[in-house]
Amino acid sequence: MSPWVIAVATIVAAILIYRVLKHIAGPSLPLPPGPRPWPIVGNLPHMGPAPHQGLAALAKTHGPLMHLRLGFVHVVVAASAAVAEQFLKVHDANFCNRPYNFRTTYMTYNKKDIAFYPYGPRWRFLRKICTVHMFSGKAMDNFSQLRQEEVERLACNLTRSNSKAVNLRQLLNVCITNIMARITIGRRIFNDDSCNCDPRADEFKSMVEEHMALLGVFNIGDFIPPLDWLDLQGLKTKTKKLHKRFDILLSSILEEHKISKNAKHQDLLSVLLSLKETPQEGHELVEEEIKSILGDMFTAGTDTSLSTIEWAIAELIKNPKIMIKVQQELTTIVGQNRLVTELDLPHLPYLNAVVKETLRLHPPTPLSLPRVAEESCEIFNYHIPKGATLLVNVWAIGRDPKEWLDPLEFKPERFLPGGEKADVDIRGNNFEVIPFGAGRRICVGMSLGIKVVQLLIASLAHAFDWELENGYDPKKLNMDEAYGLTLQRAVPLSIHTHPRLSQHVYSSLSL
Repeated sequence: MSPWVIAVATIVAAILIYRVLKHIAGPSLPLPPGPRPWPIVGNLPHMGPAPHQGLAALAKTHGPLMHLRLGFVHVVVAASAAVAEQFLKVHDANFCNRPYNFRTTYMTYNKKDIAFYPYGPRWRFLRKICTVHMFSGKAMDNFSQLRQEEVERLACNLTRSNSKAVNLRQLLNVCITNIMARITIGRRIFNDDSCNCDPRADEFKSMVEEHMALLGVFNIGDFIPPLDWLDLQGLKTKTKKLHKRFDILLSSILEEHKISKNAKHQDLLSVLLSLKETPQEGHELVEEEIKSILGDMFTAGTDTSLSTIEWAIAELIKNPKIMIKVQQELTTIVGQNRLVTELDLPHLPYLNAVVKETLRLHPPTPLSLPRVAEESCEIFNYHIPKGATLLVNVWAIGRDPKEWLDPLEFKPERFLPGGEKADVDIRGNNFEVIPFGAGRRICVGMSLGIKVVQLLIASLAHAFDWELENGYDPKKLNMDEAYGLTLQRAVPLSIHTHPRLSQHVYSSLSL
């Protein structure tokens, strides 16, 4: 045999042996640090009842890039702006998909919605539809009047409370759901007069609340597959029942819309149904995709805004000096003889700083929707294995003492000129505060969400003075969190409202 053949064969064999041994030995880089896992269940016990808080506490010991084993699943956690930027910007293309989860997959007709659809041309097409017809500048302008009308109805309801304590969360739920409904299906879901309310309204409200609660639970079966069939927490059974209820409701909405649709309809559902009949760009929508998109708008589109607004009003009540500054700005810009409109919002820098500070301290989604690593990669000299689930702790990042002065204090001034974060925005470019996520999977409804939150907070602060029920001391206001997919207050605000504008403003309001 030729010496050259022997040499080449030797080199090939050496390379193969090296690769086999390297594969057996595992990656040369270590996994990120993290707490020692328990047998079988791994680090699930470390999560605690409020996982965003539990993971934030672990990060103080193990660092802002952590590795955990939740059952049999590799999980990496980003708990600082620098680490989040690596995952959501530098390696964003590798983390564009979601891991399998029975609840989300089942509720979205096998991942046919915007939030969980696999990344690719089809997902981009669906996102484009929603962006153009709901969230573009033109679409936002087209629907500005209906948003204003729903805000006026909310102000009217608060005026009619006759100083009785009101549950702000309930009233906000009606207002925001009706805004989303008029944009998506062309009509309101809730009526203000309970005698004439759509009989499905209460059921719809309970379904949304149950849906968001289910999504926020860490299911043992997702992380320990051999136990999945046991459904130890009953989540599969609950999810199947809830999905059936949602499907009946969404199917009835679609059928009613098909019967009543006409050329004047400009709502999203009319557009989706037209694309089902007349495909565009080689894509033909199926009914399950339409239902999934509507489900996204009615769940994530309402619950996140509601949470943010309630937290903002709570912070303003708890910090009366800040409330006074907000109201002084509103009085200067808007006056006492009319309500706030969206045209006023760009001229209210302090109000907008309050919104940013609320989203920093109380992000609507404290743990980002999970992503999965398509391939193994290296982050800060640590090995991130293929298939690992990524969790970005948005809550911890917004409270990181390395990024924020007095991180637990509510200080809108930090976002004003001369403040520590004057140049920081909330739209996914500055990773110190990313309430809507970042990268390719950033929240599609971000622009509408910001607009609705700004308008409602400004309107509530401008039109009313606020007082806690039974004269409770604002400094002692309960600010505990109730963990779920969205970060709700543990105790809803029960408050009295007192009109502060000219009387004729309220007299002109009508339902």
